[in-house]
This record gives sequence, structure tokens and C-alpha cells, in this order.
Amino acid sequence: MCKLCSSVFSIHTSSNEPASKSRRSLMGLFGAMPIAAVLGSAKVHAQTTVPLPANVVSPDQALARLMTGNERYVSGKSQAINFDTTRAALSKGQNPYACILSCADSRVAPELCFDEGRGDLFVTRVAGNFVTPDILASLEYGTAVLQSPLIMVLGHSSCGAISAAVAAYTQNAAFPGHIQALTTALAPAVRQAVNDKAADVVLAAERNNILLNVRNLHESNPIISQRVKEGKLKVLGGFYNLSTGRVDLVT
Repeated sequence: MCKLCSSVFSIHTSSNEPASKSRRSLMGLFGAMPIAAVLGSAKVHAQTTVPLPANVVSPDQALARLMTGNERYVSGKSQAINFDTTRAALSKGQNPYACILSCADSRVAPELCFDEGRGDLFVTRVAGNFVTPDILASLEYGTAVLQSPLIMVLGHSSCGAISAAVAAYTQNAAFPGHIQALTTALAPAVRQAVNDKAADVVLAAERNNILLNVRNLHESNPIISQRVKEGKLKVLGGFYNLSTGRVDLVT
């Protein structure tokens, strides 16, 4: 494990440390290592020693590749993957071409629905696919250090977390343990759906949630917003339909 990865790992595994403090520690780590130096090193790596040269693409090329992979998946023409061909290269590093912020739902598997293999996607997951401090830090790492040119916030139909948030907001439903915190985080998307008098509040909230988190990432300083501004990164939303397997862009 490299020193940077080791430091990041120790930050996120320290006992009982608040998420916000963990993120400040991570940004402190980046502060101790000038961003220009980190990105400069990553750029050299991307040009000369990337494990998967085909993953060095532009934001638009990354999006096209994702959607083409999903078309193969939907049509039942997924590629056969021989893991032996990339195992040695990936043991020395990674250069995923896209970051995915996905729901933790077991029916949603980004590598499958985009017909990709190991090392292609940098996937972060949380029930309800929303930005948390730790998710944000992971996406910053994926884009600033690993040089991924694309982030997709991937929501899906029949989302249990969104359904729970709707029940909490409209019926004052209470949930045990930390589940209530999820419903609180997702409440803005539900509130917008209710205020808009959506015919299907859950579906509207699922889509609202995607767009709200795309906006949050666009506005996230100092790393993601700057890379978007420079044209090095595209951030967008996708909606996965459980019944068809198709991913539609959400704008």
C-alpha cells in the first residue's frame, strides 16, 4: 500500500472519529502534499505506467463507454471477462475511467450493469446514493489522484431508502438504529416531490435525489468543482430501472 493510501486508510479507520473530522484530516493530508504535486505525479503515472491504458479517456468518452456497456447488458450481450489478463497489471495500481456513487441495494451492481471488469469503475455505495463526507472524500481521491474523468450518481427504481424517507416525511414513520439518519438525509428530495405534487412521490424523490447530489458534487470545493470548471471532469446522474436493466441519464 502506498503512503498516501495508507494514510487515507488510517484516517477512515480511526476509532469513533466523526465523519466531518475524518474529511478534515483527509484534506489536511492533501494540504500536506501540495495538490499540484499530487496531480502532477498522477498525470505522469497516467501517461506512462497506467495498468489499463484503454481507461485513459476524456469525460465524454467515459460517458459513451458507460452507456455502450449498459446497452450490451440490457441486450444480453455482456462481454466475457478473463480476469487473468489484468490481474498482474492491476496488482500494481489502478486507473478507473469512471466513479460511480451508487445505492447499496443488492440488486444494483455497477460493474454488471455497465458491463465492466475490475479496475474500470471506482464505486462508492451508500443506501440512497447521496453524498456523505466519506463518500465525498472517496470521490475526491478517485478524481484528483486516480484521474477518473467522470462521476455518475446512480439512483434506481423501487429504492427502499427513498421509500423509507417518503414514509418518514409524509407519515412520521420512525426507524430503528441509524436508519432514521438516512431518511433525514434524503428528506430534501422527498420534500421537493411533495411540494411539486408529484403523482408518484417515490419515483419523483428518486430522481430529485439524483439531481440534488449531482448539484452538491458540482458545488463541492476545492477539488471536484475546480476539475469540472477546468473541463477535466464531468458529473451527471443516471437512473437504473430494475425491471429492464437500462440506465437513463437524469438531467
